[in-house]
Amino acid sequence: MSIATADKETLGFQAEVKQLLHLMIHSLYSNREIFLRELISNASDACDKLRFESLHNAALLEGGGDFEIRVDYDRQARTITVADNGIGMNRDEVIANLGTIAKSGTREFFASLTGDQQKDAHLIGQFGVGFYSSFIVADKVTVRTRRAGEKPDQGVEWVSDGGGEFTVTMIEKPERGTEITLHLREGQDDLLSAWKLKSIIHKYSDHIVQPIKMRKEEWKDGNEVKLDAWETVNQASALWARPKNEISEDDYKAFYKHVAHDYDDPLAWVHAKVEGKTEYTQLLYIPAHAPFDLWDRHARHGVKLYVRRVFIMDDAEQLMPLYLRFVRGVVDSADLPLNVSREILQESKDIETIRKGCTAKVLGLLADLAESDKEKYAKFWGEFGRVLKEGVGEDFANKEKIAKLLRFASTHNDTSEETVSLADYVARMKDGQEKIYYVTAESFNAAKNSPHLEIFRKKGIEVLLLSDRVDEWVVSHLTEFEGKPLVSVAKGGLDLGKLEDEAEKKEQEKEASEFKDLTEKIAKSLGERVKEVRVTHRLTDSPACLVADEHDLSGNLARILKAAGQKAPISKPILEINPKHPVVLRLRTEQQKFDDWAAVLFDQALLAEGGQLDDPATFVKRINDLMLSMSLSSQ
Repeated sequence: MSIATADKETLGFQAEVKQLLHLMIHSLYSNREIFLRELISNASDACDKLRFESLHNAALLEGGGDFEIRVDYDRQARTITVADNGIGMNRDEVIANLGTIAKSGTREFFASLTGDQQKDAHLIGQFGVGFYSSFIVADKVTVRTRRAGEKPDQGVEWVSDGGGEFTVTMIEKPERGTEITLHLREGQDDLLSAWKLKSIIHKYSDHIVQPIKMRKEEWKDGNEVKLDAWETVNQASALWARPKNEISEDDYKAFYKHVAHDYDDPLAWVHAKVEGKTEYTQLLYIPAHAPFDLWDRHARHGVKLYVRRVFIMDDAEQLMPLYLRFVRGVVDSADLPLNVSREILQESKDIETIRKGCTAKVLGLLADLAESDKEKYAKFWGEFGRVLKEGVGEDFANKEKIAKLLRFASTHNDTSEETVSLADYVARMKDGQEKIYYVTAESFNAAKNSPHLEIFRKKGIEVLLLSDRVDEWVVSHLTEFEGKPLVSVAKGGLDLGKLEDEAEKKEQEKEASEFKDLTEKIAKSLGERVKEVRVTHRLTDSPACLVADEHDLSGNLARILKAAGQKAPISKPILEINPKHPVVLRLRTEQQKFDDWAAVLFDQALLAEGGQLDDPATFVKRINDLMLSMSLSSQ
């Protein structure tokens, strides 16, 4: 809905923006100073973007290549202004950037809000607050901007009071860039002082590469008087280029918040200068929380590429493999050309070296964390574990390093918490155990209660309980760990090797021959539904279970592929029956309702392993008929 008069147009905010503004004003008020950090951060990005675009088109600089950010205040008018001479925006960009939130994950973000101010403040921080944080301190915001390279009469003015609407007007603006003026709310007058604004800049924005300038002031007749001269109030040097011993922990945290547009401190970081054939500096961070678009594999990546401290691009996905897409930070190369493009990056040997180096550094940082700070690593795993698992199949060179970082639930604790490493499992293996056993299922409870575990629980053999969708991908690529094969308890013939004694093996052979007639009869009854029926030694309590043949897809993987709309190769399961179970023993003498019993046995086994019945109504009817006939025969 828009109302236009002359060249002024009134437009409505996207519903999510209205919601965000309301939440921001009420939830983030306790940390109101972040508005200045966010506006300066955006101004810095705008300068970086123009510097990059001007490498290909020098005319965009309009004769002035020195970038700067200016912060000013007017005590009488009760305003604060943040201005930059960066890329600026045209009318369409103003409406898109200041009127809508185009982030993927927006819906999930709003669904996660609780109404509890503390918790919501935290979530809003994760989402990235950006420009809208202005409304924490202002009841009206005016933005005047012009895109670099456009004519002076192509300026745009955007005005809003943070309610439901904003106005857009075309204006004359001789200088390129953006100027944001905040009309302060009541009770915010302490911000109208050079000392206060400088202290906020030092706290949050000291590391910004561009000079942040404020007017010089002097005391005259007991009052502070502003001069026409401007002075730089931040360090204005690339933090990552400074020696590590000059950078405090707070500096690193403040820089992270700028580079990641995050509200929280990072979980860990690594800062290193690499010298050799390829020279570069890396400052890479692990966030404390997953961003809302983590599961969008096409979302922006978090590493900025610089060449000799000149910003080149924002989301340089070539610098980090996909499974480390949560990493944020900066890579500054000394060797790449300044006019490097995305196409050149894909072919560049230097980039390949940098990517390998960055990957190794992040995996090394995670390994240190796993070793030295288990609590922090558990937090990391809870946020990013499922993404890291993708690396097992994507990064062959680092497969072993990633395998050591994986954590799983297992029958050792019998809880859904993923705390067991493969090294932990191997250290606890029983004498004579040669394999790492696992079961995959659609949910933790389905895995924990799988009938395939019965013999393992009886013998006290630990089994990994895998219930993430990505786990099927993991075990298809990770076939062994430290020389021990990973084996599904629901595939192939179960060979417990030295964990079984000779007496047990003889007993199994005897039962297999004793029940040969019955297994053949059940196989004939079930027909095309099964590949084979055989006696089991996996079960202690259940009458039957389904297993996949050694080289067939597991039932769980087949279901995942089907749910994803992909055709899975058709493979029939093997039905294993428990020769000691009363239902199986009954089948040996059953004549009249044999087919019904066999079908129910199969359907129950399918349900127990998380499968879906092709014909639930018939299953229920059969169960009812069998119960009825049993009750009649017992009367």
